[in-house]
Amino acid sequence: MSGAGEYQEMAASVPPALKAITLTHVRYHRGDRVGLFLAWVSLIPVFISLGGFISHFMFRRELQGICFALGLLVSQVLNELIKHSVAQSRPASCELLETCDSHGWPSSHAQYTFSFSWPLAFLTMLSRVYLGYHTVPQVFAGAVVGLVFGAIWYWFANTILAQYFPMIEESAIGRWFYIKDTSHIQDVLKFEYDNARAARKKVATD
Repeated sequence: MSGAGEYQEMAASVPPALKAITLTHVRYHRGDRVGLFLAWVSLIPVFISLGGFISHFMFRRELQGICFALGLLVSQVLNELIKHSVAQSRPASCELLETCDSHGWPSSHAQYTFSFSWPLAFLTMLSRVYLGYHTVPQVFAGAVVGLVFGAIWYWFANTILAQYFPMIEESAIGRWFYIKDTSHIQDVLKFEYDNARAARKKVATD
């Protein structure tokens, strides 16, 4: 068999390389309690997206919450576009973490959390640097992009999108899914509490 044939046979027998989903791919050094804590912190944005917003839509059907989730989705798309444009490598630890095939600037985790939650954002920044997934400049870049995008999206949602809330609420889809807007109610918790009590009393007296 020729050398080229042997090479092709060997190449065919090698399984395709595996690729991890970077948003959920978190590793830490065994026995490092701080690393374990920060690894969980690094996953909080994923829990918020997959658990928080899905359950919020299912049980609340709030237009503001939907706009918030849409903003974070747009933020993630923007992050991927910037990463592919800049194409800055991750830290040297990427070999150990198996993340060298993805770009690091800006940090999507830092951008995500800085767009809406500062205390969590600083912890997330620390976790990404401590665990070796990003450099300090990369997480600060993500923080700046997240702050700017968060401010722009807040203005856009409350100035532009909010004008269409009544129309969405009264649309066929809005009525079918019970989508509502409570942004005009000052204290939603008290409003729902008072109405729930009033409805229960009415049922009891009927």
